[in-house]
Amino acid sequence: MSDANLNQLWARVLVEELVRGGVRHAVVCPGSRSSPLALACAQGEGLLKTWSVIDERSAGFFALGMAKQSRSPVVLVATSGTAGAHFYPAVIEAAMANVPLVVLTADRPLELQGWGAPQTVPQARFFGDFARLFADVGLPEASDVALVHLRATVARAVVMAMRAPRGAVQLNVPFREPLAPTPEGAPPDERLSSLANEGRAGAPITQIVPPVRQPDPKVLDEVRARVAATEQGVIVCGPRDENDGFAEAIARLAEATGYPVLAEATSQARYGGGPATVSLYDTMLRHAPFAQAHRPKLVLRFGGGLTPKGPQAWIDGSGAEVVLFSDEGALFDPSHRAARVVEGSAVAACEALSRGLSRGLGQWSRSFLWAEQWARAALESAFSEDMSLTEMRVAHEVVGALPEGANLFISSSMPIRDVDAFAPPTGRQLHVYANRGANGIDGIVSSALGVAAASGRPTVLLTGDLAFLHDVGGLLVARRGGVPLTVVVVNNDGGGIFSFLPIAQAEQARAHYETLWGTPHGVDLSHAAALYQARFRRPDSPASLRSAVTEGVKLGGLHVIEAKVVERTKNVELHRGLFAKMAAALGEGPWL
Repeated sequence: MSDANLNQLWARVLVEELVRGGVRHAVVCPGSRSSPLALACAQGEGLLKTWSVIDERSAGFFALGMAKQSRSPVVLVATSGTAGAHFYPAVIEAAMANVPLVVLTADRPLELQGWGAPQTVPQARFFGDFARLFADVGLPEASDVALVHLRATVARAVVMAMRAPRGAVQLNVPFREPLAPTPEGAPPDERLSSLANEGRAGAPITQIVPPVRQPDPKVLDEVRARVAATEQGVIVCGPRDENDGFAEAIARLAEATGYPVLAEATSQARYGGGPATVSLYDTMLRHAPFAQAHRPKLVLRFGGGLTPKGPQAWIDGSGAEVVLFSDEGALFDPSHRAARVVEGSAVAACEALSRGLSRGLGQWSRSFLWAEQWARAALESAFSEDMSLTEMRVAHEVVGALPEGANLFISSSMPIRDVDAFAPPTGRQLHVYANRGANGIDGIVSSALGVAAASGRPTVLLTGDLAFLHDVGGLLVARRGGVPLTVVVVNNDGGGIFSFLPIAQAEQARAHYETLWGTPHGVDLSHAAALYQARFRRPDSPASLRSAVTEGVKLGGLHVIEAKVVERTKNVELHRGLFAKMAAALGEGPWL
């Protein structure tokens, strides 16, 4: 067997085990040393869809978006050298947000390491502590022991990416030249056992069954007793990606406990949630009398860290007992207020806690719901009086334009805050995603495209101009892969969030503020759309914005919608004014 066909045998066996472990998408970046892996992915067992992405950083986030939506591992393939290093930001986000990825870094053989060979760098443990597992699978070898070991290593890697806490794993895969297969025919399979050459049909060679992560029943009994004794409690839901019946489980828990549900936009419990859902809590808790009168005694926390600071500060300062429910064992409690952390399925925890409780929505929860109605009425009134395109209005209109079952991906920085604060439920179920593991603005376009590709559902991205420009090359994925996406860009010509921070008022920074933080770019975004052959629109009113989003979703394909908004400094005043108007609508109580 030639070295070239040995490489192909090795790659074929590796990809077989990935597919049998549940991998259904491969994102391949072009390169020479990774050629055997790329070809094996393209010739997969029929269950693997292979995507070609030119830029590794974009590829990493595209894979992240697919894995985030599907909750199944996605494989990434890069050639040797610095190529794999461009996956690093996506691997960090995967680690922090518990998203499963399998990263294959092709490598040069040992004899070329350390002697100045091109495209050769130390690739062992490329991603440090952010990878759940690292393994170097060694050079290809046509022996039973080597191939069976390769299969077992790959099977283990897939399980490690999927077991809690989920994240990325790295397999380093060295090859010697020649890298392209030769026409000599199939490898001499008769030299290999059936187990080495074929594995176990339809299943990994080694089925590793992780433990079922169910919450401790005894602890849940204790929490249930605490709930039964406490009427003044709240359920708080932070970011959570799983589409596992969480909204329905939380709705049943709210009815059983009598607690209102403070649901973030990305919690999967706001859009399609139950009657106890409260969305405008950030505004409500800015109303000091209301916040003081509604200090909880018990808080049931689900999902990741909260986006707005105010509600978290309210919880921290309430003196309430906090019980944190963690699907993956991750700790989202930087102030160390949680009295206990219950690991395991959040849905199972909700169902167990609901049994034996039937308090219903009483005066305590209804006061939150009435306050929500008053705040929402003030929001709608303010929008009816001012028809200009503001950042808050853009968030509100985009959410309002989405059809039942659509995906919304939201960029970090101001868009996620504006949706959370000014886009209450619409009566339609939506799937809302954001990269809230590390909270960066990198890879946003590519991540949204990954969600769209994996789901097959209409997908809209709401992003700021800097995040859009940071990953504008991601539009090439849509162009080459035929992935439909409607991108709404809030363009305030720079970094608007810094205008809300102390640095904007610091005397010493004033002369440098615009250059270092404001960062105006002056880019005409229509040119970016034209570069990637996207349909471009620049609406100038809330109605035309909603129409543009509706059209983009209906037509399919790639759309870029630029929403030019007011100057950044003015934006701060508008935010504060709207928050104040909504909070003032609550009056002085009582809130029933």
